[in-house]
Amino acid sequence: MRKRIFVTATNTDIGKTYTTKLLLKEFASRGIRVGVIKPIETGVVGNTPDGDTLLITVKGLNPEFENIIVGDIVPITYELPAAPFVASKNTPLDLDKLDKAIKKIEQLCDVLIIEGAGGLYVPIDEKYMMIDLIVHFKATALLVTHCSLGCINDTLLSKKVLQERNIQHVVAFSCRKNDKNFATVSEPYFLQIGQKVLKVNDDIDTLCDVLYNL
Repeated sequence: MRKRIFVTATNTDIGKTYTTKLLLKEFASRGIRVGVIKPIETGVVGNTPDGDTLLITVKGLNPEFENIIVGDIVPITYELPAAPFVASKNTPLDLDKLDKAIKKIEQLCDVLIIEGAGGLYVPIDEKYMMIDLIVHFKATALLVTHCSLGCINDTLLSKKVLQERNIQHVVAFSCRKNDKNFATVSEPYFLQIGQKVLKVNDDIDTLCDVLYNL
């Protein structure tokens, strides 16, 4: 089995796709064959926004993806921009379809980046939450969190869930231009408890090192 890294987050619109692209580029710069898949994407009407972006990125980094289409990258899509449980009207998750899609992609890569949808407790159907996919795929998790006020609570809650499920994980802080107060209102706490503050924009090389070796 190839190295699998599942990119999740403390919530939606935190920066999973942006982070996924940076991971792909950093690993590829090291001569590693990269691959990517987003098992489920909602809000798909006409085009697949995240899937299209990821496909363009990976094709530019790995020529073996020449014949891969967006349906290979995003095997399950729904129109409504909501949790898959709602968007699919509680359609049972087809894990076999996801497994087959990953098997096809992994033939072309050595590191597979799997991008989740929303946060860890996004419901997929009555049985599965997004976190269950991390366990099913036997992946290492990258928890992308924000840098605005409230990130301490959001980060600790998600870390607690990952720890309770014995999921190996790394935390990455996705700081944006308007997060000017992070260094004074949130970062001191993380440093005090021994949490490494690795930032997506500044420390992607270190993040790749740690994730690859977990």
